[in-house]
Amino acid sequence: MTTATDLAAWSAPDGPLSGLLVGRIHLPAERCPAGIGGPTPVALRADGAYDLLPHGPTVADLLERPDLADLLRRPDLRRVAGLDELLDGSPADARRPDRPALLSPFDLQCIRACGVTFAESLIERVIEEGARGDAARARELRERLVAAIGTELGRIVPGSDGAMALKAELIASGLWSQYLEVGIGPDAEIFTKAPVLAPVGHGERIGVRRESAWNNPEPEVVLAVASDGRIVGATLGNDVNLRDFEGRSALLLGEAKDNNASAAIGPAIRVFDGEFTLDRLMTTDVDLEVRGREGFLTGGRNRLGKISRDPRALVRQAVGETHQYPDGLALYLGTMFVPTADRETPGGGFTHHEGDIVRISNPLLGVLENEVGWCDAVPPWTMGIRAFVGNLAQRTALPPGR
Repeated sequence: MTTATDLAAWSAPDGPLSGLLVGRIHLPAERCPAGIGGPTPVALRADGAYDLLPHGPTVADLLERPDLADLLRRPDLRRVAGLDELLDGSPADARRPDRPALLSPFDLQCIRACGVTFAESLIERVIEEGARGDAARARELRERLVAAIGTELGRIVPGSDGAMALKAELIASGLWSQYLEVGIGPDAEIFTKAPVLAPVGHGERIGVRRESAWNNPEPEVVLAVASDGRIVGATLGNDVNLRDFEGRSALLLGEAKDNNASAAIGPAIRVFDGEFTLDRLMTTDVDLEVRGREGFLTGGRNRLGKISRDPRALVRQAVGETHQYPDGLALYLGTMFVPTADRETPGGGFTHHEGDIVRISNPLLGVLENEVGWCDAVPPWTMGIRAFVGNLAQRTALPPGR
């Protein structure tokens, strides 16, 4: 889990802990004034977590506040947990009711994701489609596509005249794909990644389906978007993906993307301010490392500056006259890096094994680390909206209409 070196980096002048962090933790009953434990919004600082529940029952409420930055700086917030308690636990301990633990920082927000927003991931999606879920065919297709299309797709502005000319050329060559449509066409791919409250947080297990033989992590930035479309902050995410399912048919996207514990988000939302901005974040990288129990090691880097679509444009396509989100939105931005290193057989590419440790990191957002398990064996998702609202009603007086 998170190491002393990580904490030192987080506490650096430009590190996450130098900024304004909104998180969500499980708070044990003995640390709650009402004597009832449950999910609790907190401000995360270098010396611990500070209770925000009296100032807003949900993270969704807090992200709507125009005075959020001032609230997070208040000196009179109640400290409820140490940072070491939240970051040093093992995945097996993450859901114990008697200890504090980080949860996904989002609660009532819809969880949506953008696909094919980087040229490199665009090529990989076209490969998935062409391979029809067969990982063994991926290397041959990758070489063929790179030779035919090239690797400079990142220079193409989606929806531009140049993009439409390339589309016509590829159709004439018999190489057009539905993934190329959303990669360089005017409309982005934006899909529902997970139900409200379903994502897991730092330290919890993520899930892949046993029947999947070709799957991967996707290291991404996740934007926190308020109900009016304002981009309030950002955090890290793992858009766990079953490549063989989606490769067999794009209509299996739901089965490929939305499974038990298949969305991880965290460790906390860093709120944009004068020092930390979206433009600054998009000049950095998101690093991925996967360590297997058998000694396998692979990794790579998602270079945010290579994104093909401006994040603001993605948000405008997600939120507007045709899509409203009264409780806000969590929006995965996509990735340019998908692991392809051979693991089981030559030419077979990468797939997860049970027990893999997936580590996603960024110098401004921290570390999101999770252990891989099977969807039917990781802790089941039990706190849905009814249970969540019921817990809040017991712990605090909800505003009228809740």
